Amino acid sequence: MSTEPPGRRPRGLRGLRKPAKKKGAAAPPPAESADGAEIPEPSTENNNSSIISAALYRDGHRVSTHDTLADAFRQQRATADTLAWIGLHRPTPSELVTLASEFDLHPLAVEDALEAHQRPKLERYGGTLFVVLRAARYLDDPEEVDFGELHVFVGRDFVITVRHGGAPDVSAVRRRMEDTPELLKRGPEAVLYAILDAVVDGYAPVVAGVQNDIDEIETEVFGGDPRVSRRIYELSREVVEFQRATRPLNTMLESLTAGFEKYAIDAELRRYLRDVADHVLHTTERVDGFRQALQDILTVNATLVNQQQNAEMRALAEAGFEQNEEIKKISSWAAILFAPTLVGTIYGMNFENMPELGWAFGYPFAILLMGVVCVSLYFVFKRRDWL
Repeated sequence: MSTEPPGRRPRGLRGLRKPAKKKGAAAPPPAESADGAEIPEPSTENNNSSIISAALYRDGHRVSTHDTLADAFRQQRATADTLAWIGLHRPTPSELVTLASEFDLHPLAVEDALEAHQRPKLERYGGTLFVVLRAARYLDDPEEVDFGELHVFVGRDFVITVRHGGAPDVSAVRRRMEDTPELLKRGPEAVLYAILDAVVDGYAPVVAGVQNDIDEIETEVFGGDPRVSRRIYELSREVVEFQRATRPLNTMLESLTAGFEKYAIDAELRRYLRDVADHVLHTTERVDGFRQALQDILTVNATLVNQQQNAEMRALAEAGFEQNEEIKKISSWAAILFAPTLVGTIYGMNFENMPELGWAFGYPFAILLMGVVCVSLYFVFKRRDWL
């Protein structure tokens, strides 16, 4: 079921119920894990096969499921008016070469699907549409955004999905489409738009998670947490990656919209696509706001850090000034006390040829000299605010 944030209007096609899971209903053999973490191995002789699901559909209903690509190709050639929906997870070059040969896929698109790490884009090679999507999911425990990559080949009678990473959950899209055959029978374009919708809906919990992280960071910034700068930097990188995943979608959807008339796209699917485009616009605006908010938070954090550093420097300067004042006082009293010590030391040497030793006023003179020097030094230091 698509994740809708509060206040969003109901999704779906006019006149059609949006695909939803049926409680208690037996799900068709899926092929990709619901949580996107564990991918079950298909029951084939080749345990290393990356084929997650290969099924044929007619009029919106599954008519056959195959464990190998060869069986799926053989059955589709023998059965008219069928849609082949093949799901792969990190396929080998030989598997993609086999698909390219059977469905006439362009070598450049096949190379992109094999190597992954592509930017979101939409390209048309003859009658085949090649779409690259960047899905995202928010991981609660590490508080990180995990990005996956999905390559979709859409032809006249086939849809091929090549997934790299844990997201998106294409098996959930398949189950919802199979639960709504009136939508699935509209053809490969309906599958593509359902995948687009699932990827875009998957951005909602990521947006909520990033918003929560930003709120926590704001609290940490004003709380003086020294580790907050690193967290701001890491979250900024995730937001930039999120922008790279969402921004190209606007151009991609505009390109699809421009081809409505040329490729005779169903009217209901057009409405469906426009609804997806509205959600993409909402998401891109939120993500752009996140980046600006993080830049503002980083500026505020830098200002607070500078203020803290200035306060510490001011405290150190004040401490140094107070210490300097104490040193001045100690030095002043040391100089004052040094004067009588000097006089007493000189006249205490007891040399025979010292005239003052036999002078009757020698002792009073020495005492007076000590007092005059000490008082003079006291007033000198007092005048200079050393005492």
